[in-house]
Amino acid sequence: MAQPPIRINLFSDTVTKPGPEMRRAIAEAEVGDDMSGEDPTVNRLEAMCCALFDKPAAVFACSGTQANQMAIWSHCVAGDELIAENTSHVVNYEAGAPAVLSGVCWRTVAGRGGMLDVDDLKHVPRPVDQHFPRTRLLVLENTTNLGGGRVYPPEQLRRVCRWAHQQGWRVHLDGARLMNAVVACGVPPAELCRECDTVAMCFSKGLGCPMGSILVGDEPTIARARRARKIFGGALRQAGIVAAAAIYALENNVERLRLDHENARQFARDLAELPHVHIDPADVETNLVFFDLDPQWGTAGELVARAREHGLKIGALGPQRLRACTHLDVDRADLIEAVAILRRCLEGNDGGAGRTRTS
Repeated sequence: MAQPPIRINLFSDTVTKPGPEMRRAIAEAEVGDDMSGEDPTVNRLEAMCCALFDKPAAVFACSGTQANQMAIWSHCVAGDELIAENTSHVVNYEAGAPAVLSGVCWRTVAGRGGMLDVDDLKHVPRPVDQHFPRTRLLVLENTTNLGGGRVYPPEQLRRVCRWAHQQGWRVHLDGARLMNAVVACGVPPAELCRECDTVAMCFSKGLGCPMGSILVGDEPTIARARRARKIFGGALRQAGIVAAAAIYALENNVERLRLDHENARQFARDLAELPHVHIDPADVETNLVFFDLDPQWGTAGELVARAREHGLKIGALGPQRLRACTHLDVDRADLIEAVAILRRCLEGNDGGAGRTRTS
C-alpha cells in the first residue's frame, strides 16, 4: 500500500528547493566554461567567498563531500594521517573517501558535542618513527552534525587551530553548515575561520541551493584542490547556473537562518512535553534537534515509520536516537503539526500505528 505524500520534511535541510527568485537567478545566469576559468558567474562567486573569508583563493565544488576530499588531497600525500572527532562527517559519512581517493588514513578522538579542545588532543601526537603514519591534518566541523548542531566557541576554535599548527599540522574546517554557526555566534566568517588553513562551506543545506559548495584557502593549496576536482571528475563547464543560486543564497538567505534556529528551539521545547521523549532544549543551538526515545515505547525506526504514515519525515540515528532539522521550507505551523503527529504516534491514538511496549 502506497504511503501518503510527505507533507512535512524534517529529515534534513538538504531537502530545500530553490524558490522563485533563486530560480530566476539560475535562469538568467551568465555562463561560460568554468573548466577553463571562463564562467563569469562562478568567478564572481569565488571572488565573493574570498572576500567573505579573507582568504586568497577559492574553488567551486559540486558538494560538501567533494570539497572536503579536495582539501584532504591537497594537504596530504598517500600514507599520511588525518585526525578528526569521533562523530565527524568526513570519517563517518563520506564512504571512506580519504582512503579511496587520497590514500589517507585517519584516527578519531572523542570530544564533546562533536567538538575538540586542546586537552582532547594532547595525547594524539606520536614520535617520528617509521612505524607510524605521518599526522598531517586536523579536520574540524562547525556546526557539528552528529554532535548535535553545536557551534564552536570562537576562542576554542582558534585555540585548537593554533595548537595544531604548533604540531606542524594543517587544519581543514568542514563548514557544511558554517553560516548557521556564524549567525549563532555572531562572529563574521573571516574572523571565525582566520586560523583555519582551508574552509569548506555548503550551499545546499540551510542556504537553500540545489547543489554546490566552496573551498577557500591559500593560493597553492587551492591550486592543488582545483587539480583534485579535475581528478575526481568534478570539474564543470557552464556551472554559472548553480553558482548563481549560491550568490543569491549568500545575498538573501543567511540572516534568515535565525528563524530556523528559533523554530528548532521551540520545536525542542514542544518535544520535551511529549511522552516517551527525552530532550534538553538547552542543547539546541542551531537548526538540528536530536532527541531520544524511551525503549519501553519502541525504537527510533518504528517511530520514524509511524510518523511517515502521517506525512511527517524525520530521521533515526540509532536504536533510540532521532534527528529533526528545521529549514526554509518548514514554518512554525508545520512544526506545530509535526509535534501533534508525534504525539498521536507516541500515545497510540493514530489508528493503531503507535503503541506502548511493556517489559
